[in-house]
Amino acid sequence: MHGSSVDASRQAATVARPRPAVGTAAQVRRFGFVAAGADVVAAALPVAAALRALQETHAAQQTAVAALTWLLVGVAGKRYAHWVWSEGGPLGPLVRDWLVLLGVLALLRTLLGLGGLSAAVVIALLPSLLAAATVRKVIHRYLRAQRRNARALRRVLVVGEAGTVDAVVGALAQRTDHEYVVVGACTVGTGEVASGVPVRVRLRTDEPDAAGEGDASVVSAAEELGADLVLLATGRHLSGERLRRLSWALYDRDCPLMVLPGVVEVARRRIRLTTAAGLTLLHIAPPTRQGTQTIAKAAVDRLGALVLIAVLLPLFAALAVAVRLGSPGPAFYRQTRVGRDGVPFPLWKFRTMVAGADRMRAGLEEANENDGHMFKVRRDPRVTPLGRFLRRHSLDELPQLVNVVLGHMSLVGPRPPLPEEVARYDERERRRLTVKPGLTGLWQVSGRSDLSWHEAVSLDLRYVDNWSCGWDLSVLARTVRAVLDGRGAY
Repeated sequence: MHGSSVDASRQAATVARPRPAVGTAAQVRRFGFVAAGADVVAAALPVAAALRALQETHAAQQTAVAALTWLLVGVAGKRYAHWVWSEGGPLGPLVRDWLVLLGVLALLRTLLGLGGLSAAVVIALLPSLLAAATVRKVIHRYLRAQRRNARALRRVLVVGEAGTVDAVVGALAQRTDHEYVVVGACTVGTGEVASGVPVRVRLRTDEPDAAGEGDASVVSAAEELGADLVLLATGRHLSGERLRRLSWALYDRDCPLMVLPGVVEVARRRIRLTTAAGLTLLHIAPPTRQGTQTIAKAAVDRLGALVLIAVLLPLFAALAVAVRLGSPGPAFYRQTRVGRDGVPFPLWKFRTMVAGADRMRAGLEEANENDGHMFKVRRDPRVTPLGRFLRRHSLDELPQLVNVVLGHMSLVGPRPPLPEEVARYDERERRRLTVKPGLTGLWQVSGRSDLSWHEAVSLDLRYVDNWSCGWDLSVLARTVRAVLDGRGAY
């Protein structure tokens, strides 16, 4: 099934979700109390055991202080807010909180004349960090499962111009790991909504009268639909003072408002909210292109690749022999690919096709199943039986570890394209070339060849603009499952 039909079916399912199966944000808020309780227990028990083993004085009081400090650090960092669970509890902020915990406890012990933190106490505090990360991951996965079954969701009324409403509904319909289900719309102007969402109110395009009839209509629509959130998509007819007046009307009825500013695919860590002269401003940091994170990424890439080559050397030898015995031809296949900034490089793979397969491609162009610049045939007759197995589990890509060591590629990044593919790139697609291509990436852990061209490019651009070392580690962990599963590989 191609991307367009998949998006259409998801969009229809999102709009048509039944009301009885939908939960509210109050259900999600309860997880904050669960996580807070788990954090207190995970901090108290190991610390109490360590202090007693060290025969420290006032062990019970010190344990209580450690547990309370860990809780207060979490509260200060808003780690128990209801929106945190949709993010999966990223490890970076939790590590920073844990370091703050160590610093506060060390300062308190020094001020009280108890000396600094001993190594035993520091080790005893490690379970608090591990437990916090584990609990948040468990809650995140539980909520994702619930949301796939149309539960623990927030009913959303979308306000905006017809085209923007369709774009919002379409974007939300593509994924099920968020908490929003669209139950209706209030459109500005007379444009037709093609997404199937019911339109309850049509607002004027000119400035509304002082009575605020349009604002009252939006509030009434939210109450009739049982919406617990209004999502307002700004536009030329819906911004500034008009947005402010609508927010007043909603807040007077205790209905929360969320504004879509038009910024897409930007990680939260790149956004900083600020104000100036009464204006609310979003400061968006540029993508990471230099600094300590890029140095760390380069070091991890090359050292990691060297370690993997050393560990997997027996597997390399076994696969090379198997390829040679499986069909006539060399064990390795060399192909020119395009790397960072459009620089070509030689890419190495285990051969998965019959010898001379490149000369046979012209006769298969009509069988191409990809809707973009890539060439993909699910049952390509050129692929050998062993080659199908290697492709399914991505074993044919292992020689690219050499490319990583040589600096042509990274462990994580966009798929390395062919020169003929790059020749047809538009300006948007060429942004994929601003970072090194990767041995794995979002495309591999999200469906590989089952993705449409548009989906594959969108995933690559999301990575290009928002990558971080923590995200790389997450992709590497997910790659193991994707390789074992073999879905979308052919």
